[in-house]
Amino acid sequence: MNHLFSSCWRGAVLLLLSAWPAFAQTNLTVAADGSGQFKTVQEAIISVPAGTAANPVIIHIKPGRYQELIYIQREKRFFHLVGENPTNTTIVFGLYASMTNLDGKPIGTFHTPTATIDADDFTAEHVTFENSAGPVGQALAIRVDGDRATFRDCRFIGWQDTILVNRGRQYFDHCYICGHVDFIFGAATSWFEHCLICSRGAGGYLTAASTPNDVPYGYVFAHCQIIGERPDTLTYLGRPWRVYASTIYLQCEMSGVVRPEGWNDWKKPETHHTARYAEFASTGPGASPATRVPWAKQLTAGEAAQITVARVLGGVDGWRPE
Repeated sequence: MNHLFSSCWRGAVLLLLSAWPAFAQTNLTVAADGSGQFKTVQEAIISVPAGTAANPVIIHIKPGRYQELIYIQREKRFFHLVGENPTNTTIVFGLYASMTNLDGKPIGTFHTPTATIDADDFTAEHVTFENSAGPVGQALAIRVDGDRATFRDCRFIGWQDTILVNRGRQYFDHCYICGHVDFIFGAATSWFEHCLICSRGAGGYLTAASTPNDVPYGYVFAHCQIIGERPDTLTYLGRPWRVYASTIYLQCEMSGVVRPEGWNDWKKPETHHTARYAEFASTGPGASPATRVPWAKQLTAGEAAQITVARVLGGVDGWRPE
């Protein structure tokens, strides 16, 4: 009996030890100074094929400025990037659209992201994603093609086309986003909660949604603050990359950098009948319902109350990131 118990106990220990490496490798540390398991974020990403809902891949990023491109491919679901503070934990690169490839041709906008997120169920916290190219044209800090992506306390720094939310659903919570032209753009459905949106130059556009006609919501900014780097950095709330663009601002504080007319039609007069632009209870010097373009809507309290995270992002799977 004792022998049987001892054999079973040894078997259980061996089973536990054999499983331990698989468990341990999903909790990783990156440190540029070599004190972690990896020196670059991409090395850590490559080291694990995928996580699960119960056991996500958590990559802890120590403070540093990581000059690299990162790519989370479609198969790598349930990856979490966790920094210590977005002010001292930065992933940065400087590609821009007019740079040429080995064939001498421009690489184009969609090959410029510092970070590309192709997988579903991605999360980032306390990290800055930056494109350092500056005012040289399209230069993405991040591109998101995965569904159910969440960003908390992150910063996104660029100039033109900072964030491409290309498809799927995303939730941005207490994030800082800065740029100049179309710096939040794409066809995804994205909710921005208590985010600080900063315009970097005059003649800019905060958003350029390309929402499909059959998708009820594009971008929703709730309780956000819109500011400018300088008082003269006048900007539009948005312009339609595609004619059914959907962008809504709910109870946002708008500084004087927001133009009185609010919205631009990108020389597409048909968007006066198709674009879905709306505000509710905007405050601050940039809130001016009386001077907004007539084809944008001021929501009633009842209409605004229907626009919730659950309704916008829930989908058929009932996703509730908040």
